[in-house]
Amino acid sequence: MAKQFRRLFRAEFETVRETLSELDDWLDWLGMRADPRGSAELVLAEVLNNIVEHAYGEGAPGDVELSVGHSQKFLSCRLTDWGRPMPRSELPEGKSAALDVDLAELPEGGFGWFLIRQMVEELHYHRDNDRNVVSFRLPLS
Repeated sequence: MAKQFRRLFRAEFETVRETLSELDDWLDWLGMRADPRGSAELVLAEVLNNIVEHAYGEGAPGDVELSVGHSQKFLSCRLTDWGRPMPRSELPEGKSAALDVDLAELPEGGFGWFLIRQMVEELHYHRDNDRNVVSFRLPLS
């Protein structure tokens, strides 16, 4: 069985959904349970949608490269894009939100990075020439 999932695709919301569906099929093929597959989809959807929305924004969409490696204990994920760099060349901290409020009162922005930081290990960002590189490990236990 292939222990590596790699895709190069356009940074558009539709292709993000398609790629996440392909990843889910691959993880299912590997025999991974639904819970860790759902966690992987949540984390990767947050990061990829941020790339679409912020790295490329209103300009022409560029490419994203996604690489996911599988081991017994974790998924190793690496995302590369050629969009704008992260502000201050660092990942957003993310903000926790009070969830016991009306939906209309939930704060806008930042909560996705809070969730990502809670769910992954070894989260890193760096700018490599004209590329953004985000990497992390997602525990499977």
